[in-house]
Amino acid sequence: MNEIVNITKSAEEYLSKLLTEKNEIDLSVRIFISDPGTPKAETCLAYCKPDEAGEDDVILNLELITVNIDHRSIPFLKDAEVNFDNDTFGGQLTIKAPNARLPNISPDSPPEDRINYVIYNEINPMLESHGGEVSLVKFTDKGEAVLQFGGGCQGCGMVDVTLKDGIEKTLLEQIPELKSVLDSTDHSIDDNAFYKS
Repeated sequence: MNEIVNITKSAEEYLSKLLTEKNEIDLSVRIFISDPGTPKAETCLAYCKPDEAGEDDVILNLELITVNIDHRSIPFLKDAEVNFDNDTFGGQLTIKAPNARLPNISPDSPPEDRINYVIYNEINPMLESHGGEVSLVKFTDKGEAVLQFGGGCQGCGMVDVTLKDGIEKTLLEQIPELKSVLDSTDHSIDDNAFYKS
C-alpha cells in the first residue's frame, strides 16, 4: 500500500528519530492534506497518538515507523514524496504533493470536496470580476455549507443576493446532500467592499 505516498529511506529514518525523541507509546506519523483539491491545499505531517487517528485512516507499516494516511487525502497524494536531505545545517524534510491542489472529484467524493470543486471552478471565477472570493468553512451534519467571503465580497451590501441567487442555487443544483448555505463572514468590515450600500 506504500504506493499512496513515497517515503524515502532517509525520511523514514529521520521521522523514526523524531518519534523516538518524543518518547511516547504507539506514536505514529499522520499525513493529510488540508483543503484538498483547492488552491489553498497544504500537505501536512503531524505526530499521531492512537486516539488522534481517523477511523478510516490507511495504515502504512514501514520498517521503522507507522504512518497514518488520511483517507480523504489519498486521491490528492498521488505521486507524493516525503524526503529528508542531509546538509551542513542538519538537513531538511520536504514533502512534495504535486496533485494536492488539483481537483480530483468523483460522484462518491465527500461533499466537502465536491463543494470546494464547484466553489473554485465555477463560483470564484465569477466573484473574481468583483475582486471577491468565497471559501468553505465547514459542511455540517445538518447538510449546511458554512461559507466565508473575502476580498471585495466582505462588507458588500449585495452579498445576500449573491449568496441566495448565485452561490446557493449553483451549489444546491450540484450537491444532493446540501440543504442550505450559510454565511459566517463579518460584513461590518467593509474596507475592501466592491459595492457598499
